[in-house]
Amino acid sequence: MIPFGKTIRLFLVDGTANGLTTAELSNWTGIGVKVPRIKVKDYGSRFEFQKPGVYILIGKGDNNEDAAYIGEAEVIFERLVHHIANKDFWNEVIFFGSKDKYLNKASVRYLENRLHDLATKAGRFKLDQNIPTRSELSEAEQAELEEFLANIKVLTATLGHKIFELLEETVETASLKEQTFYCQNIAGAKGLGSPSTEGFILFPGSLLMIKEQGSLTPSFKAERKKMLLEGTLIIQGEFYFLTKNYVLSSSSRAASLTLARSASGPLEWKTEVGVPLKAFE
Repeated sequence: MIPFGKTIRLFLVDGTANGLTTAELSNWTGIGVKVPRIKVKDYGSRFEFQKPGVYILIGKGDNNEDAAYIGEAEVIFERLVHHIANKDFWNEVIFFGSKDKYLNKASVRYLENRLHDLATKAGRFKLDQNIPTRSELSEAEQAELEEFLANIKVLTATLGHKIFELLEETVETASLKEQTFYCQNIAGAKGLGSPSTEGFILFPGSLLMIKEQGSLTPSFKAERKKMLLEGTLIIQGEFYFLTKNYVLSSSSRAASLTLARSASGPLEWKTEVGVPLKAFE
């Protein structure tokens, strides 16, 4: 499918990014709202808060990892007040409703289930909750809500949180989408990855050097230790084995993490036939 442009309107209600932000798309009856936890009660009387919708509580987990809770409500404000009293981890909420009477209890329960599914597959945030029950809807109703869901996904990312974005969707250009790059050395390390809009994705199955050289900075050593403790890296023979996709801010960071030394990503990462990443930039 050929991608098409979207016009998004963001409105800072207080004239500052620290207050309420609304997000709308052209020719869409839905509306997105982002607001800090400490200001939820200040805006409770606004119409967006008094309607049915789905919401994402966003904060940090016990290990300082990104964490979220996805829910639905017939009256958004009432549910958020409940969560203020009963859930401590979150500091911001994004929620979505309709400017007309399009959404009802069945439709928001369907959206809640689908958003949970998307977030689980993306694997970017820790979700500490049961799988929401999906409403039984007609094929036509589901098709309409899938379009609504696609707009929620776009606006959530626009509002600063890529909780629903698969890493595969961030690969930079069409010419790189089917291209895997390799970072290797004669000792047997073999990283696999690709550039993305977020920097560089290191793919699962990559083999990283365990022995660290003197040029590896303390920050890299700490990151590798953290990955090992979290299970992102496991020891496999003489190497660390990467268990899942891992995003780094640059190809050089990915190369250094793989080779356990200072490294230039544009030169170290190469296609299967030996063309360096630098040739694509």
